[in-house]
Amino acid sequence: MSLILGIESSCDETAAALVTSDREILAHQLAGQEDEHAPYGGVVPEIAARAHAEILTPLIAAAPDEAGKCLDDVDAVAATAGPGLIGGVMVGLVTGKALAMAADKPLIAVNHLEGHALSPRLVNPDLAFPYLLLLVSGGHCQILRVEGPGQYRRLATTIDDAAGEAFDKTAKILGLGYPGGPKVEAMAQDGDPKAVPLPRPLIRSKEPHFSFAGLKSAVVRAHHSGDHQSADIAASFQQAVVDCLRDRLEKAIRDHGSCASLVVAGGVAANTPIRAMLEQVADAHEMAFTAPPHWLCTDNAAMIAWAGAERFAAGLTDPLDFVARPRWPLDPNAEKARGAGVKA
Repeated sequence: MSLILGIESSCDETAAALVTSDREILAHQLAGQEDEHAPYGGVVPEIAARAHAEILTPLIAAAPDEAGKCLDDVDAVAATAGPGLIGGVMVGLVTGKALAMAADKPLIAVNHLEGHALSPRLVNPDLAFPYLLLLVSGGHCQILRVEGPGQYRRLATTIDDAAGEAFDKTAKILGLGYPGGPKVEAMAQDGDPKAVPLPRPLIRSKEPHFSFAGLKSAVVRAHHSGDHQSADIAASFQQAVVDCLRDRLEKAIRDHGSCASLVVAGGVAANTPIRAMLEQVADAHEMAFTAPPHWLCTDNAAMIAWAGAERFAAGLTDPLDFVARPRWPLDPNAEKARGAGVKA
């Protein structure tokens, strides 16, 4: 059994965790930055980086205390090395390098998206490779075939906004504040999902990808028209996202075949209607459905430590001169999608 220290600082949550290779979370320390970013309606990169620098060391010190361990007990240090806000990524990665060098432990530079992609295996030991993954985080929306640590085949991505970005922007348009996803979902419970005629970009399209920029623009027009209640806009927007995700996922299954399991991960995976839709798709295709608990969907260090454990078991470690990356695709060989740029 190996013990991995995980460090996460890619966006607006700072975290440290100790996780074993047999899926036991011995410690998890997390500090959010919602109060710092709320006045701006979104994450301010410089504020985020400064907050990471201030709180990360105390969090890392608290994790071994919580677990009754010390740094010498750790087998490897796993730190997010991208993608993300580069200032925050650098804070966590440099800290991880320093700890690894000081304790003479291997460094594992973790792709933040791989942390999300492998997180369902932390809580479900029966989830075997390969599986079909819908990765829906704040900055990414992809469908991937997950074949093992470092082994991903991208089947679809977004050509503009991610679903999480659309949720946050819709919340800002409706004056709900930050973070937007949970607030839009809460407001949508009081609305009519059929009340506002919103588009479903790329539904029934021959290309495999997602698009949410047009949906966001339609929300702006609906709000400015004054003809609709905010709760109806929220509910109609959420239903449009659900419909888009279902259509693109069904196309991926038709085009590439199903796997034994359908998995969802990333911050938007905490959305209840999206989970319900995915369960229906899985049932229709006789696939098992796996989703992490809500706290493991949002950014956290347990998933980074677990990704580190999976990579460590596969003999995948990294040099201390590994460079932080603001962009880092899981499938670097995937064909570049129209409009997606290096983000895909």
